[in-house]
Amino acid sequence: MSAKIFVDTNVMVYAYDRSEPEKQDQALRVLEFLAKRKIGAISAQVLAEFFVTVTRKIQQPLTVELAYQRVQNYLASWTVLDLTGLIIIEAARGVREFQLSYWDAQIWATARLNQISIVLSEDFNSGSTLEGVSFVNPFNDAFSLESWV
Repeated sequence: MSAKIFVDTNVMVYAYDRSEPEKQDQALRVLEFLAKRKIGAISAQVLAEFFVTVTRKIQQPLTVELAYQRVQNYLASWTVLDLTGLIIIEAARGVREFQLSYWDAQIWATARLNQISIVLSEDFNSGSTLEGVSFVNPFNDAFSLESWV
């Protein structure tokens, strides 16, 4: 696996959320950069959350058909990590030991157990590192993706 950077759901969703044009532009840049270099990874959890969010929770939702096509495109062109029993146990440990929400802990556990040391997300404390996994907010003004590659 050549994936080096794990992308959380919020980054993917912003690429389709026209109500946040600055974040949309940044999300598109980040996703394109990672896709061209084939160094980005997402998980089955991220794809499921993406589908629900872009069809129901953004101001101008995608049609189910368009969201379905986007999911198919991500499955064909990105490294997609499976959810396993070991990830669930590790996520539960993340909740117990680090007080993460379960869904955030599952993102952390997926990255950690797949030896991916960077998670791009606005949901974690940017700049923090937890057992070798660093969390970076790609929407911070000082963010430079090139410096993380």
